[in-house]
Amino acid sequence: MWLLLIFTALLMPFSKQTSFILLCMHTFAWAQNSDSLKNERFSIHAQTTIINQYKPSFFASYSGANSLKTEEESKVSITSTLYAGLRLWKGASIFINPEIAGGSGLSEALGVGDALNGETFRIGNPAPQIYLARLYYQQVFSLSDEKVFQSSESNQLQGHLPSKYFSITVGKVGIADFFDNNKFSHDPRTQFLAWSLMSNGAWDYPANTRGYTPSVVLEYTGINNELRYAASLMPLTANGNIMNWNIANASSHTLEYVHRHKIGKRKGALRALGFFTTCNMGNYRESVAQDVINPFIESSRNYGHTKYGFGLNLEQDISANFGFFMRASWNDGNNETWAFTEIDQSASVGFSLNGAKWKRKNDNIGLAYVISGLSDPHIAYLKAGGKGFMLGDGYINYGAENLGEFFYSFGLYKENIFITGTYQVLVNPGYNRDRQGPVNVFSVRLHARI
Repeated sequence: MWLLLIFTALLMPFSKQTSFILLCMHTFAWAQNSDSLKNERFSIHAQTTIINQYKPSFFASYSGANSLKTEEESKVSITSTLYAGLRLWKGASIFINPEIAGGSGLSEALGVGDALNGETFRIGNPAPQIYLARLYYQQVFSLSDEKVFQSSESNQLQGHLPSKYFSITVGKVGIADFFDNNKFSHDPRTQFLAWSLMSNGAWDYPANTRGYTPSVVLEYTGINNELRYAASLMPLTANGNIMNWNIANASSHTLEYVHRHKIGKRKGALRALGFFTTCNMGNYRESVAQDVINPFIESSRNYGHTKYGFGLNLEQDISANFGFFMRASWNDGNNETWAFTEIDQSASVGFSLNGAKWKRKNDNIGLAYVISGLSDPHIAYLKAGGKGFMLGDGYINYGAENLGEFFYSFGLYKENIFITGTYQVLVNPGYNRDRQGPVNVFSVRLHARI
């Protein structure tokens, strides 16, 4: 029955999906509350997110093929996801997420390293498309007799988990679901929109065009410490949708350690992440050496080229309703960006305030600042007129890209429907002082979930 409901929703016209979600909201809430402390056999959840972004025109000395457009723009993006989970046997479960997405980002998400809408993809056709986002199997092995209770959420079955466990996840996943999490800055559907506020900007994390990849994830979870590792496929081409199954020559490996702590009575977490990727990447220096007038990154692509880097991630509660976060990341920047975004160094800081202080417990305010940069080889390639899959102004007068973001998320209906207003200001889009702006971006986001 739950599979039928998933595909019924996905096949509906978008105008009817929100009504369907609201109807299911009451049905599934009743079903789950009737047995609210026992292990769920199966779960179903859903989300829909609509984002409209608008920017006025801005001045730039010149533009290239991959530049952020200088004229006024307004773009809409839409995603709808169904989350279904089934408990198979002790410690084992399977999850499936059909998804529909459409629309585009400003300038088709070109011309900015720290792209402005985490719900958009770099695809040519903005028409809504149905695809399988996630399909994976997970097995949990208990390392403790002590149990903790977890509620029913998206891709999470209600029930009791051991306080210490080892787990194996195999299938098509979003790697960012497992790594580089942050309670204040991770989800563009409910928090900040910019890409480097979803994850560390210089982590070229493995993913197809829409953000998913076949992977094996191994995790140890304890009370205060976590350790996880993933081996993942890479796209066959940069920013591609078809994955490369030549595992001996193309793969990505991610390792993360998490320490949870308290300062006084206030919770916090520190995450340290490292990654190593090898695939058929092009080399910036080789491309320029081959053609100093019109370098072409594809001409230098070879298996054996690598990219490696690290990321640090801190979250800390300051009071019951107020907290802050910091991230910093770096990659070697010798070979081309392959999957995420053209950032080689990035640092961010931000704050989050819950509305309980003014009796609006489902409201949230966020304020963040990000500074991002490129490696010397990457700069030289763009200065010579080269293009990546996101950047390419024809020339670059290099300067760090700066982004400030502020949002207010207003809870319309319990913890299920939210409307958010966001303001972003961007300086030096594409790391180019000749196009410094500033670029002002105004967004409205509607998010519904069950």
